[in-house]
Amino acid sequence: MSQETEHQIGEQEEPIFRTSPERTAKMMAIMLGICLVGGVIFFGMGDYWNSQLAAVVAQAAPQAKAPAVMTGQEFNVSLQFIESSDFRTLAFNALPGEEGNNPEIHANVGDKIIFDVVNDGKSFHAFSVTAAEEGFDQPIPGTEIAAATNPLKPGEGGQSTFIPSEAGTYYYICTVPGHRDQGMEGKIIVGEAAKPAEAAAPTGVSHSFELDFVESDDFRTLAFNALPGEEGNNPEIKVNSGDTVTIKAVNAGKSFHAFGVVIDPEDPNTVVWNSAIGSGSNPLKPGEEGEVTFTAGAPGRYFYICTVPGHSLQGMQGSFTVE
Repeated sequence: MSQETEHQIGEQEEPIFRTSPERTAKMMAIMLGICLVGGVIFFGMGDYWNSQLAAVVAQAAPQAKAPAVMTGQEFNVSLQFIESSDFRTLAFNALPGEEGNNPEIHANVGDKIIFDVVNDGKSFHAFSVTAAEEGFDQPIPGTEIAAATNPLKPGEGGQSTFIPSEAGTYYYICTVPGHRDQGMEGKIIVGEAAKPAEAAAPTGVSHSFELDFVESDDFRTLAFNALPGEEGNNPEIKVNSGDTVTIKAVNAGKSFHAFGVVIDPEDPNTVVWNSAIGSGSNPLKPGEEGEVTFTAGAPGRYFYICTVPGHSLQGMQGSFTVE
C-alpha cells in the first residue's frame, strides 16, 4: 500500500463524537424538571386565571337605549355653513357677533328636529349632531349629512332628523376635522318630555274627508288626491280633540294601498285611534275603497299615510293636526 493511500485512509478515520447515554439522561431530566415546574406554576395560579376569565364573562353587553316616544312636536331648523373672508372663522348662519350666529335650539325628549343644511361657503363641510363636548368623530347615528371623507361641496345641502331620547345638552357641528374648533358648533338644549296631552271628551262635532290614492305614471311618486305641484296634493287636515272624523279612501291607482293616521310617518306600525283602512298585509286593490270613523285623540301633530311599507316615503303622507 502506498503512502498516499495510507494518508487518505487516515483522513477518513477521524473520530466521530456521539452523545453518551449519561448526557441524554441528564438532558431528559432537565426537560422533565422544566415541565414539572411550569405545571406547578400554572395550576398553582388557577384562581388567577379563572378570576380573569370570570371578569370577562361577567361583563354585560352594553344596553341599547330605548327609542324616544315621539311627542308629535316637530321643528324645522335651517342651517347654512358660512366662513369669514380669511377662512379662519367658521359658523352657522352668521359669523360671531352677528345676529343669528349658531342659533341655540330648545326641544324636549321625543320632539322631532329636522335640519335643512346648505353649504353656503367656499370650503367643504359635513354635518351631524353629537353629545360629545369636543371632537368630531362621535356622531349620533342618523343625524349625519355627508362626511369628512365625502363632504358637501359649495352649494350642496341635505336633510337629517334628530329625535332626542334623553334630556341634556347636544351639539350640531361640522364634522370636517378642525371646523368645530373654528366655530362651527351650536347647542341643542333638550328638556324632559312634557306630560302627554290628554284627549278631550267627545265634542259632538263631525268631519268627513275623502282621500284618493294616486300615482305618477312611472309609479315613483305617490300621493293623496293630487301629485306634487298639483292643486289638492296631500291636503292638511285640522280637527279638535274629541271631534268625530270619517275618512273615505279610494284606491284610484294601479298598485295596492292602505290608510292610517300615525304618530311617525316613517313607521306604519304607529297607527292611532283605530283609524286604519286595510293594512300592509291586507291592502285595498285598485278601484276598491274603504271607510273608517274614529274620535280624534290628544292634541298634537300626527300624519295620515299609506301604510303599505315604503309608500309614505314615496309621498303618500299628509299632516293631521289635532288642536
